[in-house]
Amino acid sequence: MIWYIRFADRLSAFFGKTFGWLIILMTFGMAYEVMVRYLFNRPTPWALDLSFIMYGTLFMMGGAYTLSRNGHVRGDFLYRTWRPQTQAFVDLVLYITFFFPGILALVFTGWKYASRSWGYGEVSVNSPAGIPIYQFKAVIVAAGLLLLIQGLAQVFRCILCMRTGTWLEAEEDVEETEQLLMRQAAEEAAAKANAAAPR
Repeated sequence: MIWYIRFADRLSAFFGKTFGWLIILMTFGMAYEVMVRYLFNRPTPWALDLSFIMYGTLFMMGGAYTLSRNGHVRGDFLYRTWRPQTQAFVDLVLYITFFFPGILALVFTGWKYASRSWGYGEVSVNSPAGIPIYQFKAVIVAAGLLLLIQGLAQVFRCILCMRTGTWLEAEEDVEETEQLLMRQAAEEAAAKANAAAPR
């Protein structure tokens, strides 16, 4: 089970971090649009569609990575007071009852929409540029499959936690900026205190 959890975590991290670069493309694309629209009065017909497509792709392909890092929003005012085994049992029931049926519906419905869209080469109707969007419909299926893989890993995490009483944490790969700054400030304060201490 542990090897599968690590595999799923790494797979989700790879796709999440890879598609995270879309933020940079979105930033440059929108900056370009603002510049040509307001400085040269020549707006582009594709910027809005492209921003929707890139943001939607980023959001969808980052879902499994967020799940692997326990980053989805949770109303945990009761949950956090429970023993880990109780948390794991409740999570397991919720995964089986709600998560997997919802994700399977996403995959099968997404497949239907994507295959239809690819069949006639769907383009966006929101702009005169006619941006192709059939690739974006395929992202729905890919994101659903990644969520299925990661969801199974989360079920294995629940089973391990019910057996051992501790959660198997994901490997550390990112750190929140606030935590990094707080740790640096604490290290600087400790260094100053050590320098000021009498010898």
